[in-house]
Amino acid sequence: MIFGKEGDNMPNLKTAKKNLRKSKKRQQVNKQYESKINLLLKKIKKEAKKGGKNLKELVRNLYEVVDKAAKKNVIHKNKARRLKSKAAKLIKK
Repeated sequence: MIFGKEGDNMPNLKTAKKNLRKSKKRQQVNKQYESKINLLLKKIKKEAKKGGKNLKELVRNLYEVVDKAAKKNVIHKNKARRLKSKAAKLIKK
């Protein structure tokens, strides 16, 4: 059950309240990174199908976002490597 949705599940301790605030902020940031990554992957796939010219720029942007997400522990470093490899394969096709 998610805290903060119903009144009877709200944290009582001061530190628990702060931890709830922190986790909500972190959740928003993580969601932003995940959505950026997914959006860039979709764009890359679309460009690869029609043979777009700005494919390298999109892949460079994806690399930046993925590296930053891995550095901030939003995604695991091995997942970052997998995503980058997947994008590189799409370019070669």
